[in-house]
Amino acid sequence: MKFLFDLMPVLLFFGAYKLAGKNEQTAFELASGWLGQGIQAAQAPILIATCVAMAASFGQIAWVWSRHRKVETTLWISFAVIVLFGGATLLFHDPTFFKWKPTVLYWLFGGSLAVTALAFDRNLMRTMLESQIRLPDPVWTRLNIAWAGFFLLMGCLNLVFAYGFSEEAWVNFKLFGGMGLMLVFVLLQGLYLSRHLEEEAG
Repeated sequence: MKFLFDLMPVLLFFGAYKLAGKNEQTAFELASGWLGQGIQAAQAPILIATCVAMAASFGQIAWVWSRHRKVETTLWISFAVIVLFGGATLLFHDPTFFKWKPTVLYWLFGGSLAVTALAFDRNLMRTMLESQIRLPDPVWTRLNIAWAGFFLLMGCLNLVFAYGFSEEAWVNFKLFGGMGLMLVFVLLQGLYLSRHLEEEAG
């Protein structure tokens, strides 16, 4: 359930983009009404989808705060990035800013894992997960490196699709490619860690 909740802005972005693309004239009128003149009809789906994603991200923050009176740092970071890059896209009517948003977010997460390990000798993956699982020290190090590398790779792949393929292909990758690769990576991590958990238990 939490996975779907975290994915909500991406799901709503995808749905809004597809719906707007199938109703081009309505989408164009709606985008023009929201954002003023000077918008091209072909820009309307991505602009509307950006508005929806920003609203969904705000809704996430509001919901979590109303329930727990506390919001995770990663959620605040995601919200800040989507507001910054989404706002720039809406202000300048240029989807390039929003296309960079996933890459910036991936690299922020990956960079945080790498910098805290190298500069401060602190393993963020261990900090987040140590209360749930016990692993040998070398495995925690590998886990941290693996996630940092994965986020770096995902940021690069996002740019490949953003600049090397059509806008629709990028939108599809943003949901299916990103989610699919994340699930595969988590599964492989689980298989790897299970061996060490069994060894620890033994």
